[in-house]
Amino acid sequence: MSKNGKNTAGILAGLLAGAAAGVILGMLYAPEEGKETRKKIKDKADDLKDQAKNKYGEVSEKVKDQYSNISSTFKETANSVAHTVKDGYDKYKDQIVSKTADVVKDVEAELNDLKK
Repeated sequence: MSKNGKNTAGILAGLLAGAAAGVILGMLYAPEEGKETRKKIKDKADDLKDQAKNKYGEVSEKVKDQYSNISSTFKETANSVAHTVKDGYDKYKDQIVSKTADVVKDVEAELNDLKK
């Protein structure tokens, strides 16, 4: 995960923890019955748990999408480099074969001139 992703996850965790602490402190100081306060704390904890699951799902999807994009880009780049290398090899191979054939013809001509 990138440094930015770690920062985002840390900020998200801090916000959720701060919200939970604020809700719990607010409920504990509210002038209600203990039973009612515990029910509110449980309900709020369930809400926060659901929010955390949703955020985790969102972040997870973003990470998967980014991985997919990076993976595709890498594959495309690797294929492009492979094709460029192959094309360069083919180009220079053909030039070398052509030059070699020219040299062979020149040598054969020189040999024929020497035989005469």
